[in-house]
Amino acid sequence: MSEHRAAVRHHTLRTGIVEFDNGTGKIISAPCTIRDVSGTGARLGLNASLWVAEQFTLVFSSGLRKDCRVAWRKGRLIGSAFADGYASADEQAVMMTADEQSRHRLGIGARVRAARERRGYTEVQLAELIGATPAFVSLAENGEADLPLYQLMHIADLLMVGLDGLVAGPAPEDVDAA
Repeated sequence: MSEHRAAVRHHTLRTGIVEFDNGTGKIISAPCTIRDVSGTGARLGLNASLWVAEQFTLVFSSGLRKDCRVAWRKGRLIGSAFADGYASADEQAVMMTADEQSRHRLGIGARVRAARERRGYTEVQLAELIGATPAFVSLAENGEADLPLYQLMHIADLLMVGLDGLVAGPAPEDVDAA
């Protein structure tokens, strides 16, 4: 359970549907509010006080379907864990709105910039070291381009920071986290 709680959650407020078998072979569909998502699960707010089975399918508005199990319950809130373990990067991207993805990219870029500046590298130097153009590094640091995982791993090694810190660490002070 600790790995689920430790997973980085991305705040979102969007509608979804919880589907489950009520024990008689009939599928029940109940609307819910998806409050946040991570690679391991989601926190859901039920729109009605309805019993939900221990195993259910969470249906995102994009059509993505994830089999889940109840990790915890508190009133109308349900913590769900994805039955297949971790959601892929593509699935996680579908789980967030374009605005949420943009904020996430901006945060990663700002953390890369802050780490680069702490180590005394220029954008040009970092670009040479990771095999990219200075323009790409600039776009990535401004949240306008996605850094592929292999480049983020290389950057983390070069700048002597943890990959998790670049991807999900606290936002540098000069970035508006709102």
